[in-house]
Amino acid sequence: MSAMTWLIIMVVLILIEIVTVGLTTIWFAGGALAAIIVSSLGGNLVLQLIVFLIVSFVLLFFTRPFVMKFINKSHVKTNYEGVIGKIVRVTEDINNIDGTGAAMVNGLEWTARASEDDKRIAAGQLVKVINISGVKLIVEEYEEETN
Repeated sequence: MSAMTWLIIMVVLILIEIVTVGLTTIWFAGGALAAIIVSSLGGNLVLQLIVFLIVSFVLLFFTRPFVMKFINKSHVKTNYEGVIGKIVRVTEDINNIDGTGAAMVNGLEWTARASEDDKRIAAGQLVKVINISGVKLIVEEYEEETN
């Protein structure tokens, strides 16, 4: 293959990366760049393909995790993740055995269950959300700190 063919492949891979922004094809574009160099130096097709594959996979497996740490540095919590750790007020008595309980979170009423099956929590008490199971808050009693 000529250097021009590898250049076309590289451009296509870069365009795919721009459209998808998934950091997957950019590594293969790097492999295509290495194949361009091998082709320009007179390497045969087998050598070009070997260099393309080796460079692509080395870039993919060794640099992608490092780059992903820096790109995903500012992880924004989703609504689901943002609820965990919140202190909320119980609106309906929580009783796991009877299957009752509710709490208000950000103006929305959620079904709530105690973290311990034998624990009952009265309406009006403050609880801390420790997990979410399906569409149910898993909560534990919370005591306000006094200074």
